[in-house]
Formats: sequence, structure tokens, C-alpha cells
Amino acid sequence: MQRLSILASSLAAAVINAACMAPPKALDLALTRASDAGTYVVTLVPPVPAAAINRLHAWQIHLSTPDGLPVSHARIDVDGGMPQHGHGLPTQPQVTREPAPGAYVVEGVKFSMTGWWEIKLAIDGPAGADRVTFHTVVDPAVGR
Repeated sequence: MQRLSILASSLAAAVINAACMAPPKALDLALTRASDAGTYVVTLVPPVPAAAINRLHAWQIHLSTPDGLPVSHARIDVDGGMPQHGHGLPTQPQVTREPAPGAYVVEGVKFSMTGWWEIKLAIDGPAGADRVTFHTVVDPAVGR
């Protein structure tokens, strides 16, 4: 009887853990979106090849006005994490340069495991401060 109880508990824990690991079915993976207040339009450009776990990589951000004009000289803070696990990024990514008007390079991004991650940007630009959150799913087959 005790063995059956342990088996049932183990199975229940495995099912709960598997459900926790799966990203939401309707997760919006769009790479271009308006900031929360509509102040900016932001495009997040992932690295090519796709980001692999436990490796540092750089992303690009394209920042524009709602009319499509590039936004230069903005300060962008990067944060994020895994909402289903309750932890943040294992690194502190930084915008390191603006190689062209409205184009920013983020270096030091690292994902420590596969699954659903959020990348959160806090933007302070000429039109004011605003935020935007992107969702990405790190594939277990990438980087192997």
C-alpha cells in the first residue's frame, strides 16, 4: 500500500511539473509590439542562430515612434525571467551601443534552461518612459 501511495505521489508530481514547464497555449511570441502605453513600437531581433542555453548571446532592439521614425538616444534597461519558475535571467544584459538611429545592441543575454522566458524592456526616450514585454521559448534541441 505504501509503495502504491509513493508511486501515485511521484506520478502526480511529474504531471504537475510537466504542466508547469509547458508554455501557455496562447502565448504571443510576436517580435514587434507597441509599448504598454503606445509611446513606442519595439522590435526584438533574436540572434542567428537561435539562442542556446548556457551561452551568452546578443540581441538587437529596433525602437521607433508609432509613425515609424527611429528613436535615438534612448536609455533601455533589460530584465526578464521565467514566469513559471519565478526566477530572473542568470545575467544582467546591457544595451552596449546604438550602431544606427533607433537600433540598439543588447549583450550578455543568457538562458539557463529551456522553456518560456520573458524579456522585459524599460525604455526612457525623448517621448517619455514606457515598458514592453516579449515572450520567447527556448527550444531544447537548440545548441546541442
